[in-house]
Amino acid sequence: MQDSYQDTYSAWEADPDAFWAGAAQDIHWFTPPTTTFDGSIGAYGRWFVGGETNTCYNCIDRHVVAGRGAETAVIYDSPMTGQTARYSYDAVLTEVSALAGVLRNHGVSKGDRVIIYMPMIPEAVFAMLACARIGAVHSVVFGGFAAHELATRIDDSGAKVVIGASCGLEPGRIVPYKPLLDQAIDMAKAKPDYCLVLQRDQYHAPLRYEHGDVDLAQAIEQEKLTGTKVDCVPVASTDPLYILYTSGTTGQPKGVVRDTGGHMVALNWTMRNIYGVKPGEVFWAASDIGWVVGHSYIVYGPLLAGNATVIFEGKPVGTPDAGTFWRVVNDHDVKVLFTAPTAFRAIRRDDPDGEHMTRYDLSGLRALFLAGERADPETLKWAEAKLKIPVIDHWWQTETGWAIAANPAGLGLLPVKHGSPAKPMPGYALDVLDDAGHPVPHGTLGNIVAKLPLPPGCLVSFWNAEDRFRSSCLEEFPGYYKTADAGIIDEDGYVFVMARTDDIINCAGHRLSTGGMEEVCAMHPDVAECAVIGIADELKGQIPCGFLVLKKNVHRDHAVIAKEVVQLVRDEIGPVAAFKMVLMVDRLPKTRSGKILRGTMQKIADGLPWKMPATIDDPAILDEITAVLQAHGQVPSAGKVAVG
Repeated sequence: MQDSYQDTYSAWEADPDAFWAGAAQDIHWFTPPTTTFDGSIGAYGRWFVGGETNTCYNCIDRHVVAGRGAETAVIYDSPMTGQTARYSYDAVLTEVSALAGVLRNHGVSKGDRVIIYMPMIPEAVFAMLACARIGAVHSVVFGGFAAHELATRIDDSGAKVVIGASCGLEPGRIVPYKPLLDQAIDMAKAKPDYCLVLQRDQYHAPLRYEHGDVDLAQAIEQEKLTGTKVDCVPVASTDPLYILYTSGTTGQPKGVVRDTGGHMVALNWTMRNIYGVKPGEVFWAASDIGWVVGHSYIVYGPLLAGNATVIFEGKPVGTPDAGTFWRVVNDHDVKVLFTAPTAFRAIRRDDPDGEHMTRYDLSGLRALFLAGERADPETLKWAEAKLKIPVIDHWWQTETGWAIAANPAGLGLLPVKHGSPAKPMPGYALDVLDDAGHPVPHGTLGNIVAKLPLPPGCLVSFWNAEDRFRSSCLEEFPGYYKTADAGIIDEDGYVFVMARTDDIINCAGHRLSTGGMEEVCAMHPDVAECAVIGIADELKGQIPCGFLVLKKNVHRDHAVIAKEVVQLVRDEIGPVAAFKMVLMVDRLPKTRSGKILRGTMQKIADGLPWKMPATIDDPAILDEITAVLQAHGQVPSAGKVAVG
């Protein structure tokens, strides 16, 4: 690869096929691809057609064959249990091969679907790799998801087997998973043949043999005792590796399908070029395997590139305090940390002066990457000032599987523009269009779209729903993939992602970005985090309403702070923003991956029917939001509708 961003991007523009064919040489192929890209098949074309490979082989066996078997592959760190463990590539191979044997003994073969419903424990990663080893298609469902949501995913995927755990752990409580799994199977129309259940010490669940329950630990131990060896099954590059159902789906689930070959080529390329890590170094994505970040950068990306990856069972605050991340970085010599902006807002709220950071040796940490929720400039600046390392916002989606735009540490960092995830990565040619599909001038808010074909590693379709994929992602702007994000591209080519397109406020004919207003609110020194939504207004159509969470050490009059924030928005954006309503709240409703539930907040404020989001972290927060809105005279008649 070239040694700078512009050289690399230009090389891709000049010859995309040659660029990705070069990247594919870093992957092991049983049969090399005959065609780098074939635009005649699939919704928009397919990558590395004719090739045969195996993801588990590339993640584990390849490194063992290269003589690196004794090096650390997986680090487990659980402040919930007080346990830590390290697994070498050799040890991971033993665990994965045994679990693959269990799956094979229970009738799972190439192409079968397996649901994985587990907390952040090593066995969850081993389960994903075991599925890949035998060519089965895994679908990880976030541990603790409601039974109804789990049932819809079992039905849609037609899962043959479920791999589950007896429980998950949250601060101060045990979350029994097995009863939720039992309810889901009772509800599901498509009944799995078996449920392989890992019993955790904190909660032993009764096994229901009518569900085909099997004690997973016992079954794995039996395979180890008999010395079972399971070879990797060659699969086509275009065969699916996994299905990941996007968060918050209702009704018919939307299962993002990731292929095998393109996924490996893209993720392996990103580890060196975007994240700047070398084989053997420790990379930590502080997320959950239930989300796309966990798939791409807890499991597959680091292991493909020969890095050690951290599986963290805890929270950024409360397990036990806002110094937990720094303790993990210190203990395991983490070189690059990747997490969600919401995690840093929580740390900043609880430890605004960064006192916990001084307790640990962070000298080995080279960079912090943020993604998942828009990274507001104030949080970025705080992290930069406290950590004194590059803090890099980058933008991507469940659908893309890796960064659309980033500041690539491995190619030499670009100048930073706070509020921007920098420039498009090779593979992505971006435009900003108006609603009619016409390009808008630089600096004008519009729909961010990516020219087709999408690069390797992006979704190829929705599971059993290609027409739905075409209609929702490809048809509105012909020749483009619709990101459903709104933003601008400035004269230097920097991307600014301001909001989801359905979060744009139409106020008296003006299109206003919630992200832009949140950016200004966060500039106030007392504000830890914030959310802005548009609420119905008879005169202007919609007006913005800001919800502010203050830092823990703030004790000033809330009315004074509200006036200051309103004035700040007026000064920075102008009277056109019509920003007058500011409400103080203790916390914001979020998904478990840290996304603020603005849509649900908006429905509550407008008195519209709403459903409890399946991915919500704490449902009680919505009651708190409702109470604050009612106290402000804003909720006409809240219309919650039960799920199920």
